[in-house]
Amino acid sequence: MLYRAYQAYSDSIAPVRSFAGIASRAVDCMPDRLSHSFLARNLSGSYEMLSRAGLSHERPAFGIDRVVVAGDEVPVREEVALDLPFGTLVRFAKDTDVEQPRVLLVAPLSGHFATLLRSTVKTMSRDHDVYLTDWRNARDVNIAHGAFGFDDYIDYLIRFLRVIGPGAHMVAVCQPCVAALAATAVLAEGNDVVTPRSLTLMAGPIDARVNPTKVNELATSKSMAWFERNVIATVPRRYAGWQRQVYPGFLQLGAFVSMNMSRHLQAHRDLYGDLVNGAVEKADAAKSFYDEYFSVLDMPAEFYLETVAKVFQEFDLARGVLEYEGRAVDPGAIRTTSLLTVEGERDDICSVGQTMAAHDLAPRVPAFRRRHHLQPGVGHYGVFSGSRWEGQIYPVVSHLIEAAD
Repeated sequence: MLYRAYQAYSDSIAPVRSFAGIASRAVDCMPDRLSHSFLARNLSGSYEMLSRAGLSHERPAFGIDRVVVAGDEVPVREEVALDLPFGTLVRFAKDTDVEQPRVLLVAPLSGHFATLLRSTVKTMSRDHDVYLTDWRNARDVNIAHGAFGFDDYIDYLIRFLRVIGPGAHMVAVCQPCVAALAATAVLAEGNDVVTPRSLTLMAGPIDARVNPTKVNELATSKSMAWFERNVIATVPRRYAGWQRQVYPGFLQLGAFVSMNMSRHLQAHRDLYGDLVNGAVEKADAAKSFYDEYFSVLDMPAEFYLETVAKVFQEFDLARGVLEYEGRAVDPGAIRTTSLLTVEGERDDICSVGQTMAAHDLAPRVPAFRRRHHLQPGVGHYGVFSGSRWEGQIYPVVSHLIEAAD
């Protein structure tokens, strides 16, 4: 019922958005004398804002065509290294003879597509052979492929590492830090040759009991029965995943937006003003951000509910009771993998101390193989994108990988 109601609304507003987009372009195509008038600029801005009043459920393009390697600009192409029902291992291959460390970049499965890490990929591709977990929208996965839970996520990471081969490094951003640490522990305990040489955990809830945020408080304020009743929906007939149970991306986005409603409203007021006043660069930057932010995917219900229970309510990994395929996960088995944790001083999604907790869980990692970096002045997204990621955080990540390699 929940998904059908959303779909009915989305379908009803689609013609209005389409008309508004056409009208906005029509105004822009008027002769300069008319299109630059105060009335025309306001009409065009209003129409464009209306045309943008909706969500996308398709993965945006990464748009990474070239990067600079050792001073030379080289082409980049996306290659599918492994295609699985719920996610693809994508390699950003480069035409260069320069040997670079292989890195598995683990994107969150939390309501947005992996393109949220576009800036992370582009920066890391200069010095690394980057592979990325490109998670699929669950509403597009046929129910015949079965369920996808927390164990399956860990299993996918292990399978991806096997495809990349021995000697790889793993960098996890946000939510998957718990699964990445668990996968590393499982491999280390078995002395597996694909155990990562280094593990970087960035702004992830290793121990969500530390300095709880609004996100943590919401997760603990409701019972699991409440989550099952109120936020799980059935995919409508029109999609390939018809009848699959999902946590819809539009609900996750709504939760994120509600945390900072005034900021998002102001951002859209500013965008309207920039459109009216012809501030093209500022308007384009805002539109690019919200095009990405409003592109949402649905999560498999099993994975979402198990993540809420294991990570945000029961704190299984932090308490030493997390299991994978029925066996206890022991981060203490990690010995030869270098460990870096990164946090943002102003992170209101994963607060200071939650990621650093990984060091206490993996005491057998030698002191010379571990490091923690607290980045002043950045929030959650600033940890993996933006100028401070580029200029201050990335060098720390790169140096750790280079030393471990």
